[in-house]
Amino acid sequence: MQTFTNKEGAVIIDQLIIAIQENKQYLSDIDGLIGDGDHGINMNKGFTICREELDKNPGDMAYGLKVLAKILMMKIGGSMGPLYGKFFKAMGIALEGKEVIGIEEMGEALKDAVDAIASISPAKVGDKTLIDTLIPAVMAYVNAHAEGKSFSEAFEAMKCAAIEGRDSTKDMVAKLGRASRLGERSRGVLDAGATSCCLILEVLGNQAQILLENKFVKI
Repeated sequence: MQTFTNKEGAVIIDQLIIAIQENKQYLSDIDGLIGDGDHGINMNKGFTICREELDKNPGDMAYGLKVLAKILMMKIGGSMGPLYGKFFKAMGIALEGKEVIGIEEMGEALKDAVDAIASISPAKVGDKTLIDTLIPAVMAYVNAHAEGKSFSEAFEAMKCAAIEGRDSTKDMVAKLGRASRLGERSRGVLDAGATSCCLILEVLGNQAQILLENKFVKI
């Protein structure tokens, strides 16, 4: 059975921070096409503050998720701070106290994260938001688990669905947020939230797969 420890999973938070920092301009450029143009800047601010906090007080994956959540909710304005704050907080709570994380534990954390976002956002698939990435990705993970796929295979399914979900927003008309005011003019570009969500899920999946592969090699 494929697993990694909560302590080992802390590296996933490290890689999430690096990915957001490296893609700050890219995310802001996408957001600038139909939004405020500050998505990458705001995300980078929150994730960088998280880096500083974790450097002072490191912990396991669950702890890192909760620290990140608190900072995003407190330090980032607009809708994305609360949305991602809820997302990471729910995952952190779900994984808290779990010494070992396997396919079932991660699946519950992802489902809790979806429910947490749904509790504060009316967005649904087709509205051109991060939900267009998140829902298909989590469903793909859950379905892979139900089909008896391995932990690594479930992450692969999640990543592929996340990319497809992100790309699907290009042909959508925004139904929510500032971009919705543009109507048809919002069609033809990716949604910034869907793009950052895809980035987060890809990094989560990639780094988890690396942990699982390294553990397999050691055995």
